[in-house]
Amino acid sequence: MKRPTIADIASRAGVSKVAVSYALNGQPGVSEATRARIVAIADEIGWRPNSAARALNGARANCVGLALCRPARILGVEPFFMELISGIEGVLADRSYALLLQVVTSHQQESEVYRHWWGESRIDGVFLVDLHYDDSRVAELERLGMPAVVIGHPSESGSLSAVWSEEGEAVRETVGYLVALGHRRIARVAGLPELVHTTVRDQAFRKACEGVAEHVIVHTDYTGEEGARATRRLLSSPDRPTAIVYDNDIMAVAGLSVAQEMRVEVPRDLSIVAWDDSPLAQVVRPPLTALTRDIPAYGAHAAQRLLALIAGEDVPPYEDQAAILTPRGSTGPAHS
Repeated sequence: MKRPTIADIASRAGVSKVAVSYALNGQPGVSEATRARIVAIADEIGWRPNSAARALNGARANCVGLALCRPARILGVEPFFMELISGIEGVLADRSYALLLQVVTSHQQESEVYRHWWGESRIDGVFLVDLHYDDSRVAELERLGMPAVVIGHPSESGSLSAVWSEEGEAVRETVGYLVALGHRRIARVAGLPELVHTTVRDQAFRKACEGVAEHVIVHTDYTGEEGARATRRLLSSPDRPTAIVYDNDIMAVAGLSVAQEMRVEVPRDLSIVAWDDSPLAQVVRPPLTALTRDIPAYGAHAAQRLLALIAGEDVPPYEDQAAILTPRGSTGPAHS
């Protein structure tokens, strides 16, 4: 977990720290071949010129990072990340730590951000979210040796510490509840298919429906627009579902609006369930049945573990509380 320093570059290049300083600052005193070798090593280990003063004395930045590979417009309307960040901030503020947040467009850009933050000594560690299978970001953080907490399943977090919650049990509870209400055609409007938690939910949903209900899964990008489009297609089907489970509250609210637009009465003709409860899910009419968990606590637990890692402690994976079903007015007995 040691930061890259001028001494590290000197050791790998087989030269003095003075030669490294000359090379990185464009000063005479080293050959062009040596300068090129030093610059290449500096880039490889993530060192940046403006990190010199802090990197040499090993001072902490008192700041941690969170890079989000999501459209910025989604972050403004999706309560999950705002609640997660509020939980993180609550812990960080008590320890006089800051949170550095950046929106990126790809995993490659996200990895570049990590290298720059770490090499410039701007952060002491990071949170990794939206875990993928064979996630290149995990390997990059392991290579950098940066303290990192994955907010996702430990099966794909490599050697990084993880904070996660059981997804399958919540899916099984939801499907069991809908089947008990008489629903035999159930749809799931899911998020991005490449995410680990989406796949876990997909697999649990298929298994829970097996032998008790016809089922279909539609993947989206979590936006209200995509949620509305998926709902419109499902409700236009000859064998339209009598219940739909959405992967976030934004899509569930959009789905409710589409049902009302198409004169499909909720819950008489269609039951709706939202994953992750929020004030938004509760203020619409009818209020949405939702899968509820304490998201600020989830963020707080992740922050506590990242600070412990930064302090040099051993931090094993932590399973947080699973979501539980909270029935409201958007679900009822099947009538078709």
